[in-house]
Amino acid sequence: MKKYVLSLAVMSALLLVTTNTQAQSWGDLFKKENIEKVVNAVTGNTTIEMTGTWTYTGSAIEFESDNFLQKAGGAAAASLAETKLNEQLAKVGIKDGQVSFTFNADSTFTSTVGKRTMSGTYSYDSTDKTVHLKYFKLLNLNAKVNCTSSTMELLFNSDKLLKLITFISSKSSSTTLKTISSLADSYDGMMLGFALKK
Repeated sequence: MKKYVLSLAVMSALLLVTTNTQAQSWGDLFKKENIEKVVNAVTGNTTIEMTGTWTYTGSAIEFESDNFLQKAGGAAAASLAETKLNEQLAKVGIKDGQVSFTFNADSTFTSTVGKRTMSGTYSYDSTDKTVHLKYFKLLNLNAKVNCTSSTMELLFNSDKLLKLITFISSKSSSTTLKTISSLADSYDGMMLGFALKK
């Protein structure tokens, strides 16, 4: 009986998590990071391991709304928005493999864009799965964290992402920032950020 209940719980969690992982095929569904999400959902494990160096692989987008129909209707819009965001981030020097975040065990971190490196401190709040980034006395930001052992998403409210891009990129242009801002305004209830891998 216990095995049946556990199997039912795992399958239920798997079905729930697939709406968040946006798997494109059965193969995607059974990737290591998606299985980790299911196990964490079933066991209630909310701790994450952020330490290490995470390299930018593209933009990340997530809807804040819990309304399933809005999420489903917004999936195509999110894909288009992600493509546009990647294009705009590339214009300010935020490209695949050229940006990284290193989180140290002593709660310090560095972010690197090209040859420019900035440092600060961070703290993780497991209750709401957010990280507080503090670039010393210059900039304070909160980001939602979606993390597995090999991938991480740092998701910001659009105005905070614009502040971060302006701060870390030496090439930020007002035209690009306006484009990102209008993109964010077009999709209300969407968080924007960075997809990273270890």
